[in-house]
Amino acid sequence: MHRDFSGWSEAAFDVLLRLEGDPSAAAREALRKDRERLVRQPMVALVDALAFRSESFEDHSVSGFRSTPWWWQHQCAVVRLAENVEIGLRFDLDGLRLQGAWWYATPGQVERYRAAVAAEASGSVLAKVVEELADGGYEITGEKLKRVPRGFPADHPRAELLRHRSLLAVRELGCDDWLHSAEALDRVWLACRELEPVLSWLAQNVAPPGAEDR
Repeated sequence: MHRDFSGWSEAAFDVLLRLEGDPSAAAREALRKDRERLVRQPMVALVDALAFRSESFEDHSVSGFRSTPWWWQHQCAVVRLAENVEIGLRFDLDGLRLQGAWWYATPGQVERYRAAVAAEASGSVLAKVVEELADGGYEITGEKLKRVPRGFPADHPRAELLRHRSLLAVRELGCDDWLHSAEALDRVWLACRELEPVLSWLAQNVAPPGAEDR
């Protein structure tokens, strides 16, 4: 199936243009077949192609048709790497968006995250990879406390990271001509490799297999 991916056609954007605003249920249903063929199936082919390149991408899913217009206007896919650690893809009229995310964390994960950030050996690694992603054009975001959590000094060298209850690195890949060709796969693959250090850190330090959460 990996050979089937050839990007999104101009016709895919035409379908999404017709779904702008607040389209009625009848209008959405009239476009269901075209949207499935032109918008959703290329995303299916893309994540299948990623899984062909690496088994770490095998646990993935592509969103289907839901009851609200937003889900018709945005085609999403998720690659699950560890508990609450994932890669997200979104295709819409703005083109392709990619994010590496640790979110919807359990209390146990938040505790492990803070301990790993506070520790010099592991925390300095995360600070470096996050800085490199920011320098490379990724937006570093997530749910954050207003202050450093209790039990940590306010002037901790990684105070900003300690405030996070979720951590996301987001990048808009855009909608240039490459999006209409198989080159999109290579660009997504490269971006995923850029995210690998932070996602691996999170998987190892925050969501390791067998970790007990409360």
